[in-house]
Amino acid sequence: MVETINILKASLQVGKDFLCPSHEGGAEPEVPRAPPVLVPIRSLGENHRARIATHLLALESQDRYLRFGFTASDAQVQRYVDSLNFERDEIFGIYNRRLELIAMAHLARACDDELKSCAEFGVSVSKASRGRGYGARLFDRAVMHARNDGVSCLFIHVLSENTAMLKIASNAGALVERDGPESQAHVYLDPATLDTRVSEMVNEQMAQADYRIKVQVKQFWDVLADVQALRRDVQESQKSRPNKPAALRFFALSHQSAMLAVR
Repeated sequence: MVETINILKASLQVGKDFLCPSHEGGAEPEVPRAPPVLVPIRSLGENHRARIATHLLALESQDRYLRFGFTASDAQVQRYVDSLNFERDEIFGIYNRRLELIAMAHLARACDDELKSCAEFGVSVSKASRGRGYGARLFDRAVMHARNDGVSCLFIHVLSENTAMLKIASNAGALVERDGPESQAHVYLDPATLDTRVSEMVNEQMAQADYRIKVQVKQFWDVLADVQALRRDVQESQKSRPNKPAALRFFALSHQSAMLAVR
């Protein structure tokens, strides 16, 4: 019985050493990576056109240059927004808690029937929201939808100096061809699977739910801000007028003085 217990203890210690090995010789323990933060990405429709315009018009000249390949004016940006075809193409967006569109992607389908299995990808991220991987997340979301929509080849046409976009394409296994100041990348996509279809459906449902929650929270804070503003206005108006007891005492003293003068 004692031998059996010793064997169990030894086995338990071996298991502990295997799962949590000691770090001798100055080796640092491996820190487990935190799971990726979920970024709700939703499809944008016609009712989001004004917010898309606000997002793109807020881009600085250099950012517009990298996004469109030239320094687009406000009028040119607005024409691009007005020309968006929400039925043919797919537009994805990321909203913050203030319902500001901070990143968007445009998956444009080819108009030519002979190239109906091809699409082009473009992305833009607000300056204050960069460095968080939103561009890569939008690219992954666009690839998932493209596969489910029968797209077999995804094109990315960017300036050669747009290193951020070229890095996203390279990480996805794209073939990048540089031609002076411009670069062309294309990615061959695998056919859709049950996993891609279910994943897109779940991601879209989660993004829609997240957006509705953000709308409700914003409405609550807007109402609260209105109430607080009204309260401040009332308080300021009360400060600018004499309070009621003091006014009554002033009236009583004035009345007594008048009666004495009559006498």
